[in-house]
Amino acid sequence: MKGRSAMPHVLVVGESWFIHSVHQKGFDSFFTSEYVEGAQVFLDALRDRGHTVTYVPAHEIPSRLPATAEGLEPYDVVVISDVGANSFQLTPETFARSVPTPDRTELLRAYVERGGGLLMVGGYLTFTGIDAKARWGRTPLAAALPVGLLDRDDRVELPAGAPPRVVARHQVVDGLDGTWPDLLGLNEVTVRDGSELLVECAGHPLLAVGGYGAGRSAAFTSDLAPHWAPPAFLDWKGYPDLWDRLVRWLAQAPVGEVD
Repeated sequence: MKGRSAMPHVLVVGESWFIHSVHQKGFDSFFTSEYVEGAQVFLDALRDRGHTVTYVPAHEIPSRLPATAEGLEPYDVVVISDVGANSFQLTPETFARSVPTPDRTELLRAYVERGGGLLMVGGYLTFTGIDAKARWGRTPLAAALPVGLLDRDDRVELPAGAPPRVVARHQVVDGLDGTWPDLLGLNEVTVRDGSELLVECAGHPLLAVGGYGAGRSAAFTSDLAPHWAPPAFLDWKGYPDLWDRLVRWLAQAPVGEVD
């Protein structure tokens, strides 16, 4: 990994999607499509705190996510948000033409082992995900996470809202506002031995951190954007502080200080 004196360089992957709609009007129907990126508030929060951020939308993973260990070296922290393991393992070459290609989930595991930082953020297609389609527990990267993953649909829907609760002292959460806005859901996980549970929500792990080899990893099991993270959470004054402190800790840089 590069020297720790510079501000962390963060690679954010995922948090984008396409929507295809059918409009039925009596006898006739027509279709519309749109493309959405949901990470803007998160990206702005990191950039406003001085972090260098590179963003790779979900559909650009095959073409833009590094396919070699050397390609990951410029980044201090990799954030994976709401995108499943298939996007990392099934490149067009492998899926359509049966050509072997590097397993990017193994490259990311090795990246953490060598000293990199990894943050997995929850959503319908992270951890195990809706209908178990995210399937991160079936990849080499699972070994580097501070949490264990279920082998079934792991969504915990909280439509009435539930407040997160800080349960441990740690430099990531120390100094944050003790009252967090409600969240509307999360992915169910278990905290691994040797990892630390920092925040829970509705009795489930929300934020856990741990070490893997020379690196560090974290799991935030709710979303960084709607729908599980409602507008009140994005507007919370602690929102940029949380991600800034977490990224700094993952990068093994001073927390709460500007380099």
